[in-house]
Amino acid sequence: MPGSPFSTIRSIGLALCASLCVFAQTNSLAPGKSTQAQASSTVNYSASSGTIDIRNVAYEVTATSTPGHPHQEWVLLRKTIQSKEVIGDIGVEGTVTVEAWPLGTDIRQKPLYSVSESGTEVQTVDADLFVVDRRTEEVSWWSVHNLGTGRRLFDTYVPLVSFSIARDTVTTRYVGLEIPEDDNKDKRLTEPHVVAVVAYASADKIVREALLTCDDPKRASLLRSLADSTQMLSDIETPPDTRRNKDAPPRHSLKLSIHQDYPSPPNPIEIDIPITRDDLDLANAKLPPGLHLTAWKRL
Repeated sequence: MPGSPFSTIRSIGLALCASLCVFAQTNSLAPGKSTQAQASSTVNYSASSGTIDIRNVAYEVTATSTPGHPHQEWVLLRKTIQSKEVIGDIGVEGTVTVEAWPLGTDIRQKPLYSVSESGTEVQTVDADLFVVDRRTEEVSWWSVHNLGTGRRLFDTYVPLVSFSIARDTVTTRYVGLEIPEDDNKDKRLTEPHVVAVVAYASADKIVREALLTCDDPKRASLLRSLADSTQMLSDIETPPDTRRNKDAPPRHSLKLSIHQDYPSPPNPIEIDIPITRDDLDLANAKLPPGLHLTAWKRL
């Protein structure tokens, strides 16, 4: 995922810690019978039309927590990516399918889940999530799913942000920013004053969503424009005060930046959202005049 924070040192460290925790909790052989599976990847190119059809299939074994189960469980994933594009044309037709079985299960049986979405790539994250790259044209966006159940948690139009809210254990939280488009199925998000939705989640559930609005509908339209503005979301970590409590966790806040793209003047804005008691502290968020953050819940 180009430009994704997964490549940063912090994310690599978190992923390594998560992998070590998984290994420690699942260091015995996975249950079930021996399993064999194979699938073909194909490519077809038509010189007359310039069309390229590609089908890639990959298997992955990972340990993940399934809600309702107290321990990590080994699962077998089959990730199928089908794409079709015409040389010289903008965009690509793509479909990503993720299927999961308990390791040791005959994959001819019905999977735990099967998720299919438009997209061009899929990655597993921290043995907690799988993230589908939904970009098929010019707009970059991703769908974030729980790895144990396949349930979609949220969509994000900026690279996924992840961090641990604890020092002694890896307690990862994930944050994304949804920029609603004009044809959004939730008509509440097509209201002219809406700018974006900030999602704060654990691997299992949405902890909090916050709706960003602007008093001026014309300004709101510009701030949420994926063609005229650039939105960026990042985690700001402040070292804890360990003088009174040596085990005090680090303090986190979210920084949302939006600036207009060339040839317009940048006119940048910044929004700071503290994270307190594992929740978005909307009451103490700092926003420019005319912008507002309120708790929001999707239908």
